[in-house]
Amino acid sequence: MKRCCLACAAFVLLAIFTTTDTAAPASNAAQAPVVADDWCHTFSIVAYDPDKQEWGVGVASKVLAVGAVVPFAKAGVGAIATQSAANKSYGPNGLKLLAEGKEPNEVIQILTAEDKGADFRQVGVIDAKGKVANFTGKKCNPYAGGKTGKNYSCQGNLLAGEAVVNDMAKAFEDAEGRLAWKIMAALTAAEKAGGDKRGKQSAALLIVKDKAGYGGYDDRYVDLRVDDHEEPVTELARIVAKRVAKK
Repeated sequence: MKRCCLACAAFVLLAIFTTTDTAAPASNAAQAPVVADDWCHTFSIVAYDPDKQEWGVGVASKVLAVGAVVPFAKAGVGAIATQSAANKSYGPNGLKLLAEGKEPNEVIQILTAEDKGADFRQVGVIDAKGKVANFTGKKCNPYAGGKTGKNYSCQGNLLAGEAVVNDMAKAFEDAEGRLAWKIMAALTAAEKAGGDKRGKQSAALLIVKDKAGYGGYDDRYVDLRVDDHEEPVTELARIVAKRVAKK
């Protein structure tokens, strides 16, 4: 009887360990890209004003609070927009690499080489001197792509079409005045071209400048967000006007 009980106990333990081993692959799910409904399908621009020594990111999307995910910037270092199945570590890690002297294309190579979900990522990078690069993973939802120019990089995914990126870039190049308003012109043009094919919901603008933050304690010159609105870019422009003069 005792031998039977011992045999049963051993069988139960074996079953437990076998079940645990079989289920192990499920633990890898946490490392996979987030589900599509959570992706930051969006259009964004990273840019630099050499005269005012300002770096910025503008972004808009049909997702709640896009400004909580996409924009990262540091005065004297550069700016980064991380989106699609956004890997938020690209922000701080990318800025660290820029601060170490890496060029934007090197930064992207390093970040994506270490990332198993790189095919689902999109990122735009600008450095302290205005050099730019962007990356669109081959599994980003179309239209997905980017366009670079002097002191800026535009990028987007799940867009109405290529015109969204092209019009965004042209608007930035044609605009005059402070960096904040050049970025706002780019976002407005992108939205008019169709923007995020799902619609509109949120927008954000981050501009950094040395000691330009509250009380001169940090570099956050403009840090404004519209998290949930029927016309997020228009609303963002309204509140930006309370912070930044047109020229």
